[in-house]
Amino acid sequence: MNYEQEKIKPYHAEGDKAAQVERMFDNISARYDLLNHLLSMGIDKRWRREAIESLRAYAPKEMLDIATGTGDFAIESARRLQPQHLIGADISEGMMAVARHKVEEAGLSDVVSFAKEDCLQLSFADNSFDAVTVAYGVRNYSNLEQGLSEMLRVLRPGGRLVIIELTTPIRFPMKQLFRLYSRWIMPTVGRLISKDGAAYSYLPATMEVFPQGEEMQQVLQNVGYKDVKFKRFTFGLSTLYTAGK
Repeated sequence: MNYEQEKIKPYHAEGDKAAQVERMFDNISARYDLLNHLLSMGIDKRWRREAIESLRAYAPKEMLDIATGTGDFAIESARRLQPQHLIGADISEGMMAVARHKVEEAGLSDVVSFAKEDCLQLSFADNSFDAVTVAYGVRNYSNLEQGLSEMLRVLRPGGRLVIIELTTPIRFPMKQLFRLYSRWIMPTVGRLISKDGAAYSYLPATMEVFPQGEEMQQVLQNVGYKDVKFKRFTFGLSTLYTAGK
């Protein structure tokens, strides 16, 4: 099945979406952390912590963080869950360059490493990881079900999937307020700080059409995940999905 966000490209040009997403994140990597925390007013840190804490009871030893970006989720996971090894995978070398520097400063280089990966064709063997996580990255997949299937493939039996994603509020007045914020304020601030206006128009556009809540739960079940649950945060601005293999 095709999903609407799969058709949205950062630069509205012909060609591969993945290549455009890679270019976009390379372009904004230097200012990504600043903008991320500014535009979310810092509340994204709490969302990330709750997502990580959902794995504590499972004590994963081998972890894979897809769309790792500048490494915040990977670093926080390593600190809180203390896995033996965590691989952060991303398509953007620019983002991972920032992440590697942060991991070195955190003294976690013996635990956290990074690899350039295509989320639709992961290089890892079947049944490699106890947990696979994605923080704010699945909206960028050019084929959602293929990406979710790849994560299922590399999960060990009994392993856990954690996805946290930005979503759109569904109730008045937050729905209307968020529409104003995402369509006007976010692109304007993003353009001024990152110098890439397309990036911060693309990101809210994918949020508006991405499957969320019960619909995303059904997608995960159709791919083959078990025990799929979701939890909305902050009036539906972000949603946590958890599932098992």
